[in-house]
Amino acid sequence: MADQGSQGLLSPFLRNRRLAAVRPHVVGRVLDIGCGIGALAAACDPKGYVGYDRDPAVVERARQGFPAYRFVNEMPTDAGAFDTVAALAVIEHITDPGGAIADWATRLAPGGAMVLTTPHPAFEWIHESGAAVGVFSHDAAEEHEEMIDRPRMQSLIAGSSLTLERYQRFLFGANQLFVLRKL
Repeated sequence: MADQGSQGLLSPFLRNRRLAAVRPHVVGRVLDIGCGIGALAAACDPKGYVGYDRDPAVVERARQGFPAYRFVNEMPTDAGAFDTVAALAVIEHITDPGGAIADWATRLAPGGAMVLTTPHPAFEWIHESGAAVGVFSHDAAEEHEEMIDRPRMQSLIAGSSLTLERYQRFLFGANQLFVLRKL
């Protein structure tokens, strides 16, 4: 799989906007799930950053681009080891988003934050149309499992150790930022 953040005419712009939206919320020891080529790494301390991606080719590109940082192909199992778990434009690609969120939460230290971005469901048709003509990543659009909005996110974390601390729409409402705090 190629780096989806660089596929499509506007994908690099969208990645930069996601990074700008999450930077204030990414602190301390960071687990970057679906790290791709490591774009979030530049905003983190190399000693406290772990980037995970299942694609060995993009992990190798990340290692070349950010040699002082740690990138892995196996999900770290360190329970409670991270102050921030970030998953930018990832949750919509997961078959079981509730299970993924619960799993990722185990890696959060008490009081830590899970920082997620995802397209808003109301704009799915724009994403699909744009992907069809090369404006957005075709691969990313093809891999979407579920588009999640605020009510759906609240239902996914109901009864968990997480609370929705911040919700924000950006990019003219087409994208969403969720900051979930571990109690």
